[in-house]
Amino acid sequence: MASNWNVCGVCELRNISKQSVIWCSDCDEGLCDDCKEHHGLSKGSRNHNTVTIAEYQKLPSNVIQIAQSCKKHDQKYQIFCKKHDCPCCKKCIVEDHNKCEDFKDIDYVIGGIKSSNAFENIEKTLIEVKEHIERIRKDREDNLASLKEQKKNIGMEIQKAKTSINNHLDQLHQTLLRELDKAEETESKKIRQLLNEVEKQEKEIEEFQAELANINQYASELQTFLAAKDMERDLAKKESFVQSIIKSGKLNHSQISWNIENMLENFAIDIKSFGEIIVDNEPNKFIKVDRRINRLNR
Repeated sequence: MASNWNVCGVCELRNISKQSVIWCSDCDEGLCDDCKEHHGLSKGSRNHNTVTIAEYQKLPSNVIQIAQSCKKHDQKYQIFCKKHDCPCCKKCIVEDHNKCEDFKDIDYVIGGIKSSNAFENIEKTLIEVKEHIERIRKDREDNLASLKEQKKNIGMEIQKAKTSINNHLDQLHQTLLRELDKAEETESKKIRQLLNEVEKQEKEIEEFQAELANINQYASELQTFLAAKDMERDLAKKESFVQSIIKSGKLNHSQISWNIENMLENFAIDIKSFGEIIVDNEPNKFIKVDRRINRLNR
């Protein structure tokens, strides 16, 4: 793990706290302005790779945390074990890799790594993966938008279907109400016509009763006899009128009822839903990411 890059490593060993201005990856420590100058002139460190602290801070935190020397033995890595795919110091070889055979000099393994085909392949693969992720994101965003539009359109179609059904039921309702009005008017007209005839006959009977009372009180015997004969003939007609009404069926009670359509009667039972929402998941045709990343071993 990298040491504290905020503080000059050399000064820290001298119990002096000074702010570092550069980072030396070979020394794996930060250097202040004074130590930076000495570091750049010293024969052992003049060719070391250094970057400013501001530049070093741009590295990902997980990269900064990578140990550039063996944490177990506190020695610099010198060998790379291909069997275990890991860097080793000299003590690691003796203690942990004494049975391994395939070793490479660490400088040979890391030399020119930034310009290697494997590193370039990683860069290209990252670009391709990013493009695919962007396509996936765009595809999902488009799908979300299409689902919203489909919901809107289906909602309008459902409302349209409901309106159509309601309009049709309203038409049937109005037609049935007109038939109801017609049936009631027809039957009522028959009854009113008969009532007019009956009221006329009733009025004539009342007149006969009044005449009969006057005849009984004021007419002579002869007048009463002859008037009664005439009245008998008239009463026969009235009785015939009553019998004809009874026999004609005109006194049958007219009743109006409603015979509901079977489908409507069972509507609430048979029609259990307004329709069905169907969700289809069609396979998406995406180019598979099949680039193989070359290993960084040599």
